[in-house]
Amino acid sequence: MFTANEQRYDAVDYRRSGKSGVLLPPVSLGLWRGHALSTHEKTRELVLSAFDQGVIHFDLANNYGLKPGDSEKVFGKIMMEDLAAYRDELIISTKAGFLMGPGPYGEWGSKKYITSSLDNSLKRMNLDYVDIFYTHRPDPNTPFEETAEALDLIVRQGKAYYIGISNYNTAETEEMIRLFKERRTPFVIHQMSYNMLNREPRDSGLLELLKDSGVGGIAYGPLAEGLLTDKFSQHIPDDFPIHRTNKQLLAGAARAGTQARLEKLRQLAKQRGQTLSQMALAWLLSQKEITSVVVGATQLHHFEDNLKALDDLHFSEEETAAINTILNT
Repeated sequence: MFTANEQRYDAVDYRRSGKSGVLLPPVSLGLWRGHALSTHEKTRELVLSAFDQGVIHFDLANNYGLKPGDSEKVFGKIMMEDLAAYRDELIISTKAGFLMGPGPYGEWGSKKYITSSLDNSLKRMNLDYVDIFYTHRPDPNTPFEETAEALDLIVRQGKAYYIGISNYNTAETEEMIRLFKERRTPFVIHQMSYNMLNREPRDSGLLELLKDSGVGGIAYGPLAEGLLTDKFSQHIPDDFPIHRTNKQLLAGAARAGTQARLEKLRQLAKQRGQTLSQMALAWLLSQKEITSVVVGATQLHHFEDNLKALDDLHFSEEETAAINTILNT
């Protein structure tokens, strides 16, 4: 459990986000699973144990939790009671963009919503600032200039050190890069849905754009909500809670193909001496464009199992070819 161990960082190969000064652990802890992490003690065990193992990045959003704001409140209590003395060692991120509350300023990307949302997030987390603040999704009705201006102002006010975006497609990302460059805003990272079964960021040119622009990439849903685990490789239940970004994997006739690919991937992972989840994480982290992966484990032993992916991030040419063949069938 949690100790004041200054050697916690020795075994972690921290990775630079693009060309910025931000260094992240290859595996970050996401606190979006509100149904399981709305209780203080369970979340405290997970957060402090992760920190003991050198995981210094905790990823939140204003709407995470059993109720919007719950995850930030629980994390805020842990910050106040256990981690306040270590604030300078942590990277804490939060977001605004999805539905948080009623009325016309309860979601999306207006200056009013973004700035007030961050103010409330800081109160819930007992923080003076966050390290990374994201716009959680593009707003089709608010000019990108307004969103970018609001995010730039937040940095200049000292409420966030760096800016990120999430769920923006390639063209939208290119526009935000231009706007941030004009304002000299420290835009350092893009958080996207990306995993072995959903390779849209790579196929669309988004990863190449980030690389060329000196911006880091961080993958959420790296295990496709648990599909990429040994548990579901042989049978996906009908009520599997798939995320909206991966729903095509289980739509109609696609389900059978997904099931077949999972079993073939599990067999390949076994040959590598890894679980399917470990290989799936290693596959992402073997790509230079990916700074970190955000895992949403709710059980400590699951999180520690995820960390073992770091033991082998190398893929031979034969393994890479085999994976590509499986994923492209």
